[in-house]
Amino acid sequence: MLAKNNIPKHIAFIMDGNGRWAKERGLARTAGHRQGIKRVKEIIRGAGELGVEVVTFFTFSTENWERPKKEIDTLMRYLDKFLDGQIKELERNNMRFQVIGQDDPLPGFIQNKIKKAENRTKDNTGLVVVLALNYGSRQEIVDAAKGFATSVLKDNALLEQVTCEIFSRYFYTADLPDPDLLIRTSGEMRISNFMLWQLSYAELYFSNKYWPDFTIDELKKAIGDFKKRERRFGGIDVSKEDN
Repeated sequence: MLAKNNIPKHIAFIMDGNGRWAKERGLARTAGHRQGIKRVKEIIRGAGELGVEVVTFFTFSTENWERPKKEIDTLMRYLDKFLDGQIKELERNNMRFQVIGQDDPLPGFIQNKIKKAENRTKDNTGLVVVLALNYGSRQEIVDAAKGFATSVLKDNALLEQVTCEIFSRYFYTADLPDPDLLIRTSGEMRISNFMLWQLSYAELYFSNKYWPDFTIDELKKAIGDFKKRERRFGGIDVSKEDN
């Protein structure tokens, strides 16, 4: 059992290893994605029960459009089914749904379902479930810079008064706390253009498990590791310094 104190408020996930999980079992890559979606649903339920406030899943990057069209089409169908089924469960459990990333070139029917899902759950006060979809962090930073520049031109912002806090209001994640913990599965140890600004002071946890094998017990293990860490945000623990 995990104590409720010092639980990370926001956990971000890079869900890696679906394809390798399937290949090792002699299955098509799409079977790995299908199993990965089941794991997302399980992690959402578990995170809510553990007291986490926000979970963000790196679902589809701007670079993923380079994958074979057949695989992309399958992923979009899975996403469509996820939105149909999972949003009802989020509503029942007072959870809020949000997507970060660019709309285009996502299929129109996906964009419409996302907007409906966000509107249906916007007043919910429980766990916030975020999908980073058609997302790339460098593009997000560029979009934030464009948004701030537009505000300056309209005299809604003063260039001389810009701070990190003010600039962060132009990001896709403006209404979300920065992640406290990033979890990446499959043994890969890189951030892969994911929330580069927001992860500045996050704790990083790399699991050797493929995403389809990342169970609630693995999540608890990651949170347990997080709870042991000392977060100083660039400062020092004066109590441990020599007099």
